[in-house]
Amino acid sequence: MARGPSDTIIALASGSGRAGVAVIRISGGGSAALLKGMTRLPTSGTGEAGGGVSRETSSTFPRPRHAVIRTLHDDQGGFLDEALVLWMPAPHSYTGEDVAELHVHGGPAVVEAVIGAALKTRLCRIAEPGEFTRRAFDAGRMDLTQAEAIGDLIDAETEGQRRQAGRLYQGEAARVFEGWRGLLVSAMAALEASIDFPDEADIPGEINLTALEPIEALAVDLEAALGDAGRLASVRDGFRIAILGPPNAGKSSLMNRLARREAAIVSPIPGTTRDVVEVRLVLAGYPVWVADTAGLREAADAIEAEGIRRALTRAEEADLRIWVSDASDVSRETSSTFREGDLRVLNKADLLNGDSPPLAGSEDVFVVSARTGAGLDPLERRLAQIVRDRLETDEAPLVTRARHRELVEEALAAIERGLEGARIGIGAELVSEDLRLAARALGRITGSIDAEDLLDRIFSQFCVGK
Repeated sequence: MARGPSDTIIALASGSGRAGVAVIRISGGGSAALLKGMTRLPTSGTGEAGGGVSRETSSTFPRPRHAVIRTLHDDQGGFLDEALVLWMPAPHSYTGEDVAELHVHGGPAVVEAVIGAALKTRLCRIAEPGEFTRRAFDAGRMDLTQAEAIGDLIDAETEGQRRQAGRLYQGEAARVFEGWRGLLVSAMAALEASIDFPDEADIPGEINLTALEPIEALAVDLEAALGDAGRLASVRDGFRIAILGPPNAGKSSLMNRLARREAAIVSPIPGTTRDVVEVRLVLAGYPVWVADTAGLREAADAIEAEGIRRALTRAEEADLRIWVSDASDVSRETSSTFREGDLRVLNKADLLNGDSPPLAGSEDVFVVSARTGAGLDPLERRLAQIVRDRLETDEAPLVTRARHRELVEEALAAIERGLEGARIGIGAELVSEDLRLAARALGRITGSIDAEDLLDRIFSQFCVGK
């Protein structure tokens, strides 16, 4: 059947593969007819409000939001499965349309047979990726940041990711962005009044800079949001730690200890690690990427030189750096490359024969043995504390995606251009236009103002069934 926004769509809404129960979702104007046909019901009546679970009245249409057990049939009357059926009429459903859910036994063959039988009726088609959520957005059931948060909730693998996505889904970001947009609209209204009524005694023809003070404060808020973007991105994509130091200091052994598996090759031969090796951990409920890098020294060949270059690049990009040295030979440290916030690990403590190495006892200096595991617990606790301190906040998560960053930067640039224009007296019309562009950029974040191609790109990244 031809594709269109008014089509009835169907898809598996739960995870694919073998499971105890699978949820098949149907949305659109043909949902009731499809449900009647597959449960062999009369063609009239759609029930009344209610709640609970029942096997009774199996010859009637399910009441809204009232779970009932029904036998599903194909177009020839053949048995497909016995399912728990839910009926959610518009507008009180996820998509804002008529929605039916079939909770069937979770074998792949059962799911395929039920969806195949539904498609044979030609009353529906397979949903495209993100189409259910796109319809919920179009129906005003959620704004664009909440829709994106649904994708983040689905992808969340750690507690920190779940919390951030949950706050976005509750609309915290949308309320902030729309509040900022409201400030811009109010300022635009004042400017428009000075343009339209220049002769009114109580509306001066020149721009009142005092009236733009809230917009100056807004510019500060936008700059702060952009400054916070890196932290929020780390919650979604992972906090990055780089392990650095000279060859044979035990960097790979330390990473293997932190990962609790043999992730990197360990060898007494200097220069064994020639590329960046990464492992993913979870610390304090947040995803963390730990990178083992090539030993820093004068390169012996072009391949090692490239490994060292990549190590230095990763050091610059890292959220946190751990410098590893041989506890018995700290002279090989490259102290000029330390920066505030770096951690130091003096490794091979098992070879010290009870001697205390230089720097031992200093803040953020840890004496460990990656070979035996001694001293690793305080280091891991410190890493978890740093990750928690850097990523947790009571503020609403705002700039969590590259799309948000680009639009906030666009809004900030337009505001700064408008404020500068107001200061040099370029005229209310031009200042108002800059504020309009800023408001438009913020509106595109929540979807209150947006282009169709942008929506297509966003929802195409969702999984089928969502």
